[in-house]
Amino acid sequence: MVHVIDVRRAAQRYHGGDAQAGIDSRHAFSFGPHYDPDNLRFGAVIACNEERLAPGAGFDEHPHSHTEIVTWVVEGELTHRDSTGHETVVRPGDVQRLSAASGVRHVECNAAAVPLTFLQMWLAPRTPGGAPSYEVVHGIADSTPYAVPEAGAVLHVRRLARGERTAVPDAAYVYAHVVRGEIRLGGEELGPGDSARIVGAGDMGLTAVTGAEVLLWEMTAG
Repeated sequence: MVHVIDVRRAAQRYHGGDAQAGIDSRHAFSFGPHYDPDNLRFGAVIACNEERLAPGAGFDEHPHSHTEIVTWVVEGELTHRDSTGHETVVRPGDVQRLSAASGVRHVECNAAAVPLTFLQMWLAPRTPGGAPSYEVVHGIADSTPYAVPEAGAVLHVRRLARGERTAVPDAAYVYAHVVRGEIRLGGEELGPGDSARIVGAGDMGLTAVTGAEVLLWEMTAG
């Protein structure tokens, strides 16, 4: 089996946000003013943004459409409100998904007294349009894959002890993001914020160099 691995380091992310407003953003893909025609997407993933919000900071109401938006909180609490009437506090271990479909508006903020760090991943749906929808799965377990069928993708959460090995999903495309700790994958060591884009994973595995948390997107097509 021939594996193709493209490792992207945390330091290579496009730096955005608004420091005066308490917002620090790091973009793994072409985003906003950081246009890169060679880095528009991988599989169904079109954005993987690491967001840091100071207490009281946030993103004012803004629109989305034709996008599956999946959020993973690293530390702190994220308050979400949207135009369909949902208001939720999302905490570490929860998976939040907003299917923007034909159009929705939402607000994201840090209403807590401690800093917030979260990862937000955008996926392109197979078919645009439809009615927006929203859900939160609280305390997702390692053994419970989270499917986003609209994008032909499945999210796997891996929490590993030092020295533990786990299989990479055998899929056409796999996007791996290291949330915390250090791992070894395909002869490379990856740390927090690093990612890998894998084509033809086959029987590939990853090993935790330290205790680690990794998100793996399994995707059927590009």
